[in-house]
Amino acid sequence: MIRVAAIGDVHYDRHSQNRMREAFLGLKNRADILLVAGDLTQSGAVEEAAALVHDLREIDVPVVSVLGNHDFHQDQQERIMDLLRNSGIQVLEGNSIVLHVREYTVGIMGLKGFGGGFFGACVTDFGEPETKAFARHAKAQANTLREGLDRLTSDFKFVLTHFAPIEATLLGEKREIYPFLGSYLLGEAIDSAGVHAAFHGHAHFGTERGTTKGGVPVRNVAQTVIRHAYHIYTFEQPGPRPNIERLAPASLSSP
Repeated sequence: MIRVAAIGDVHYDRHSQNRMREAFLGLKNRADILLVAGDLTQSGAVEEAAALVHDLREIDVPVVSVLGNHDFHQDQQERIMDLLRNSGIQVLEGNSIVLHVREYTVGIMGLKGFGGGFFGACVTDFGEPETKAFARHAKAQANTLREGLDRLTSDFKFVLTHFAPIEATLLGEKREIYPFLGSYLLGEAIDSAGVHAAFHGHAHFGTERGTTKGGVPVRNVAQTVIRHAYHIYTFEQPGPRPNIERLAPASLSSP
């Protein structure tokens, strides 16, 4: 059994230090891994990321994170990633990591992802250069995800993004902004690889639970959606196709 704690969109600012420290310390003996689905900061300042690092520094489970759009706002993303990595937090952006948890290997492929939209309301590679660039970046992110998953070999395989790979976890958001919240191309990449589950954030008014067309569970773990410091999801057995709809969330209220 693997226990994955997940949270996204904590949006730490300079005054957030200690806001979630006790909640994170509560992971001891309750989870094997903590996944953070981007938007670690409010405005992309290194000082904001430092406040989060302070709250995470004493927990005794591996922490794996991606960045979100907020974390890119001040063009300080490289400094933020360096700070996180120097503090022992694994930051993924188009790459993967394999962790050893008891007798299992747990692979996590992560990247921020991007928008682009979903069938019937998606950006296409046509028209002005700016529109083409938007569409091409969405495709490039999905291709990176697909290629990384193809190379990833582990008992359990998870995807961590900031942007959403399916529409179902966007329900509650305004449909006109779906192209800026995620991309169906990410979902197709996930379905190509026998993933056990995918986690994302970004959609603050969305829905927690959804499933890709291929049957992979997707969880929107934005803090405004799950309304807790994190949820813990339990995965009973590995395998080439997920057999895990015993995703049983346990939760701990944020102070």
